[in-house]
Amino acid sequence: MRLTVPVLAIAGWLAAIAPGIAITARYNNDYRVCAGRILTNTEGVNTQAISEACATSLRPRDLATCVVDIKKKTQIVATDALSYCSQARRPLDYGYCVVNISQNTQNAINPAVLNYCGRSLLPTRFAQCVVGLRGEIKELEPTPALDTCIDGSDRIGGLTPSSTLSPSQSPTESSPNVETNPLPVIPGSQ
Repeated sequence: MRLTVPVLAIAGWLAAIAPGIAITARYNNDYRVCAGRILTNTEGVNTQAISEACATSLRPRDLATCVVDIKKKTQIVATDALSYCSQARRPLDYGYCVVNISQNTQNAINPAVLNYCGRSLLPTRFAQCVVGLRGEIKELEPTPALDTCIDGSDRIGGLTPSSTLSPSQSPTESSPNVETNPLPVIPGSQ
């Protein structure tokens, strides 16, 4: 009898809190949130594509935010947003990039923006570059702004690598400025 009362008390306590645990688990499940937000806020997206995208995402909530933001704030269709957001390393930054550039260009180049933001290693900075340049240089068209900001060539002192070569050098030639004679060996220093 002594052991039965504590066991029954613990069993009753567990039975009382079990529904609360189930409800909490329901709302804290990132994959459920991902699928639910995309299904609720987009139409025409294949449920199989949504389930695969959410299941393979490292950050399912961020993926859902990316898709929903692009769908609501641009003219890009939800299936394209899902496809590109699923491939992004940082879906929130990617979504920021697409939305801000699309709004800056009055949605004129949406398909290109998806590609450019996906190519950028720093999509937030890339979007700031495009929007900033177009904000100050009114005659700068969207595509040249995208090309200028995505250009990843190495710049040393403001010069591109090809401009540092003399006209007679080809890019594959090497012209060391260091003497190739070996240094003299001083006896006893080895």
